[in-house]
Amino acid sequence: MQDAQKPAAKKRKITDRNLPNALLQSPEFAEDSAMYRDLLQMERKLDWTMTRKRVEVHDALQRIIPATRTLRIFLSHTVSGQAWQREGQEGDAAKPNLETGENIPAWQLRIDGRVLEIPNQRAKDRVPPRKFSTLIKHMVVELDRDTNLHPEGNIVEWLRAPNQPSLDGFTIRRKGDTPTKIRIVMHLDQQPEQYKLHPDLANILGIKEDSRTGVIQALWNYIKINNLQDKVDRRVVRADPRLRPIFNADTAYFQHLPELVNRYLLPPDPIILHYTINPAVPPPEKPSAWDVEVKVDDSNLKSRMQHVVVSMAQDSARDLTKLDEEIALHIQSLNNAHMKRTFLRAFADDPRGFIQTWLASQSRDLESILASGPSEGATIRQEDLKRSEFFRLPWVEEAVAIQEGMRLAAKAGL
Repeated sequence: MQDAQKPAAKKRKITDRNLPNALLQSPEFAEDSAMYRDLLQMERKLDWTMTRKRVEVHDALQRIIPATRTLRIFLSHTVSGQAWQREGQEGDAAKPNLETGENIPAWQLRIDGRVLEIPNQRAKDRVPPRKFSTLIKHMVVELDRDTNLHPEGNIVEWLRAPNQPSLDGFTIRRKGDTPTKIRIVMHLDQQPEQYKLHPDLANILGIKEDSRTGVIQALWNYIKINNLQDKVDRRVVRADPRLRPIFNADTAYFQHLPELVNRYLLPPDPIILHYTINPAVPPPEKPSAWDVEVKVDDSNLKSRMQHVVVSMAQDSARDLTKLDEEIALHIQSLNNAHMKRTFLRAFADDPRGFIQTWLASQSRDLESILASGPSEGATIRQEDLKRSEFFRLPWVEEAVAIQEGMRLAAKAGL
């Protein structure tokens, strides 16, 4: 019962895929063996390249992958309680009710936005779009109203805070029936963070706005194109007439370039939109729209990279493991076949010498197994010879057959 309850032993997998040395050194298989060794070397290089690329993808997933997307901003409004809406009503139904707020002239501004989808994108590559508020860092809405009638609420400010719920849009509601001009100032939250270049540096590099890394890269390209790197000390950059005001010196070290660039980085210009609400007329059926380019983290590309690293890596690893096991089995079969071939060829070349050599080898193995050595012509321990069970072992029949074969061969003069 105890033996039946023991779990089955796991079959040991064969992992050795190297050809045996005897086969590698054989002149008959030299060409084929060299081709197989080249394949193994190529496989090791490919494995190293795949591992390096996988590490690079993992590293890229931890960083921001910038991509330019189009943010479409919609502005619309609705009105309520206006005079033209109360036409046809009589009596108390047309009068404003201060307690319930009914029929009190008011308007409502709606600010929405969404990132446009990439054209011709596959459905499986699409990711949920970001909420509009996640793209806004700071927004100010200025209402041009008579301060005597509306002394408060003419400036609405929204600042994104940590752990704040994401929103698809913003709604501003105010009372009134007079036309109102609205100015909306938006500071976008771009990834990576964008900066406006000071005109002195912008005129040299030919860019007006970019990330800090992009500006440093543009400066480095300018240095390489104009061959400003010192010939002796490669850490030193020699300023030309255009860079001398930026460096404020004739030379500068590479490690100081980021610090020099930071002096000429300014906050980017905000997005400014103008909108007018006229409650005296019905609002337009369709909202007004503006398209703005925004730098975002490329979540679509990251999603595809993650799929390659996770899903495809698992499938490939499973297939490769199966192929490795098959190769190892073939190598083992090849090794066994080579041993049989060597055995039979040696027997065919010199049967008598082979049998004598084989018997001597078997005798040495038997002495090692029985932990005894040749002493007084005996190769078997004396205590074993006293037991009849010793002569019923499987090796006895084989030894008798070999001995009888040798006797007959000697008698026949072979």
